Amino acid sequence: MADDNNIVLNSEPGLGRVEIAPQVIELIISIAASKVDGVYSMRGSLTKSISNLFRKTNRSTGVKLDNNSEVLKVDVYAYLNYGVSVPKVAEEIQEKVRQQLLFMTGLDLVEVDVHVEGIVPEKQEQSVDLNNLFDEEVEGE
Repeated sequence: MADDNNIVLNSEPGLGRVEIAPQVIELIISIAASKVDGVYSMRGSLTKSISNLFRKTNRSTGVKLDNNSEVLKVDVYAYLNYGVSVPKVAEEIQEKVRQQLLFMTGLDLVEVDVHVEGIVPEKQEQSVDLNNLFDEEVEGE
C-alpha cells in the first residue's frame, strides 16, 4: 500500500512507478551532511535514525524535508567542530546534500537551509600521569 506522502520518481513509461518515502530522503540527506569535514554531528543520532526507520517511530535525523509544494526544500540542523569556518562548512553541506540526493534519486532540491545548532569544542587531552594516579610523592626524590 502506497503512502500519500511518498515522492514519485520519474520512471520510464511501461515499467511502473517508483516511489520513495520522505524518511528515506531525509536519511540520505543526513548521511551526506554528516560526512562533510567540520560537521561534528547532526541533531539526533544516525544510528537512532536507522533503527527508527524500520520501527516507524518518530525520527530525529537533523533534517526536515518540505515536500508539500511542487518543489523540494530541506532544513539541515548540524553541530560543527570548533575552529571551522561556519560559512564554508555550511556551503559544503548545501553542495554535498544536493549532489548526493540528485545522484541517488534523481531529485533536485531547490533550497537547502543549514541551521548551525551549536559548536562542539575540541576534546581536551587528559594530563594524567598513569605512573602516579593519586599524585603521591615518591620517597627518595
